[in-house]
Amino acid sequence: MPVQPRTPPGVMELLPPQQLAFQRMLDTIRRGFERFGFLPVETPVFELTDVLLTKSGGETEKQVYFVQSTGALKEGKAPELALRFDLTVPLARYVAQHEHQLNFPFRRYQIQRVYRGERNQKGRYREFYQCDIDVIGKDTLPLAYDAEAPAVIHGIFSELAFGAFTIKINNRKLLQGLLVAFGWEPELHQAVLHEVDRLGKIDDAEVITRIRAIKPEVPESLQQGPESFVRLLRAADGGPDTFQVLEPYQQSATVAEGMAELRRVYEGTLALGVPASQLTIDLSIARGLDYYTGTVYETFLDDHPKLGSICSGGRYENLAGHYTKSRLPGVGISIGATRLFSQLLEMNVIGVNEAAVAQVLVLTVDPTLTADYARMATELRAAGLNVEVYGGEDKLGKQLKYADRARVPLALIYGSREHDAGIVKVKDLRGGGEAKEHDLPRGDLVAAVQRVLRPES
Repeated sequence: MPVQPRTPPGVMELLPPQQLAFQRMLDTIRRGFERFGFLPVETPVFELTDVLLTKSGGETEKQVYFVQSTGALKEGKAPELALRFDLTVPLARYVAQHEHQLNFPFRRYQIQRVYRGERNQKGRYREFYQCDIDVIGKDTLPLAYDAEAPAVIHGIFSELAFGAFTIKINNRKLLQGLLVAFGWEPELHQAVLHEVDRLGKIDDAEVITRIRAIKPEVPESLQQGPESFVRLLRAADGGPDTFQVLEPYQQSATVAEGMAELRRVYEGTLALGVPASQLTIDLSIARGLDYYTGTVYETFLDDHPKLGSICSGGRYENLAGHYTKSRLPGVGISIGATRLFSQLLEMNVIGVNEAAVAQVLVLTVDPTLTADYARMATELRAAGLNVEVYGGEDKLGKQLKYADRARVPLALIYGSREHDAGIVKVKDLRGGGEAKEHDLPRGDLVAAVQRVLRPES
C-alpha cells in the first residue's frame, strides 16, 4: 500500500495562493529593512554543536534538533551539528568570525527559517521564518540606533496594513533600578523580570503571586512590595508624562540612567516620524531573555491583543562575548513571520487576492503557430511581464478553463484567422462573469497588452 502523504506536526505548508501572500509579506519586510540601509546576511541552517550551544540553557537544549549522519549514528558518536534555534546565536558567531572584514556599526538583516522542538500546539511551530535586524557596534553603540528600530517597524507594519498597531518601549535598567528600590537582591532580578514579562498575558494578580513565590521566606506582612511594584508599572500613561510617576525613584543612579535613555529613545523615535499615537512607553515591557540590558520593544495589533507581541527585541551589551574578546554591543528586533502570517490568515486579516504569478497566458490555438507563440511570449517577457505559454493541443475551451482557474489576468488567442488579420485577441479574465475581449495589433502587442493591464498608466 502507498504511504499516506502527510506533513509532520508543527510546520506551515501552504497552497500557491497563500504562499504568494506569504512571499509578498516577506518582500514587504525585506524592503522595509533595506530602506533603512540594512545589509542581507544568510547563515547555514546548521551550526557546529559546541558553537551553537555555547550559551544555551537546559530548556533551550531540549528544543534543539541535532544533525547526525547515518554512519556517525551507527558508530555512536555525539552529534557534531545542530539546527539553529534562532538567528541571534548564528549572528554572534558570524560577527565574531568576520569581525575584521565587517564595517562597524554593522547593519544586518536576516530572513531565514529556524527550528525548535516545540510541543505540538496551535500557534507554535517547529520550523518557522524569523525576520531579524541588528545593528552591532564596536566597543560602543549610540542610542540613536535604539530609536531607529521602532521607525523600521512602523514603516513595515504601515505598509503591511494589518490594522492599527502600537509599538511599546521600555528600558531594563529602569526596571532593575526599581527592583533594587523595592528591596530585591540583584541575583533575583532575572526571575522577577521573567514574571513581569507575563503582564498583559495573564492576570496581574497571578503575576504578583508568582513574584511573591520567588522569595517565599519573607513574612507575608512584609510582602506588599510585589503588589506596589506592579501597580507602579501599570501607572504609566504611555507618553512623556510617565517619567513624573518615576520621579520619587530618581535618587537611584540606575533608575536615572534608564529614564534618561528611555527619554532619548522615545524622543528620537518621534523625530524619525513615528506618531506619538503609535508609540507608547510601557513600564511592564520586560522581555524575558536575560541578554537584554537596556531598551526593549514589543509591538501589538490594537484590534487583536490576543495575538500578543508580533515584533520584539532590544539592546544587549555584548553580543559575541563567548566567541571573541572584543566588546560588541548591539540592538535588534525580530518578526516571527510564520506565526504572524498563519494566525492573521486564519482570522481573515490577510487576504489571499493573488493566485497567479503570470500576467499573461498565451494559448495554443494552432499547433503550426508554436513559433509565433514563443516569439510573443519572449517579446512580452523582455518588456518585464510574466508570461506563461500553454503547452499541448487541448481544445480552446479547456485552455480557457485552465486560465480562469489559474486566475491569470489576460489570455492571448492567436489562431490562423488572427494571424491573417495581423491581430491578437485578448481575453481579460479579471472581471469575473463575461470576459472582455480586445483585438490588439500584432505589431504593437507589447504596448497594447500593457495598456490593457494598466489602463490608468
